[in-house]
Amino acid sequence: MKPIAYEDAPDAVKAVFDDIKSTRKVADVNNFWKYLANEPRMLRHVWESLKEVMGQGHLDPLTKELVYVAISITNNCEYCMASHGAAARAKGASEEMMNELFAVVGLANMTNRLANAYKVPVDEAFK
Repeated sequence: MKPIAYEDAPDAVKAVFDDIKSTRKVADVNNFWKYLANEPRMLRHVWESLKEVMGQGHLDPLTKELVYVAISITNNCEYCMASHGAAARAKGASEEMMNELFAVVGLANMTNRLANAYKVPVDEAFK
């Protein structure tokens, strides 16, 4: 796959790119969107979903970014770790918060795997 540059994009892609640039107040979209533009329907779907889920809600924006970083670590997505790590920092995450998040992610992955390996039944108190 090759990235789709704005000037080479079909109108449907340009419309999404324009919305991303306007919403984020940036001069250009990042690489994720340029690659996703190879499938315009998915580009539009992911952007609309991201705006809906990552926007205002019951969780504050920083918490949402930290959750995103945690899942990106677990899924080993370097790009998502970098982009959402930067977004978390921009929303106020300190290096101490990021380091603690990494520790929690590592611990949770370890204990999840142990619970699965031992096939530990869920306690009645947790149901």
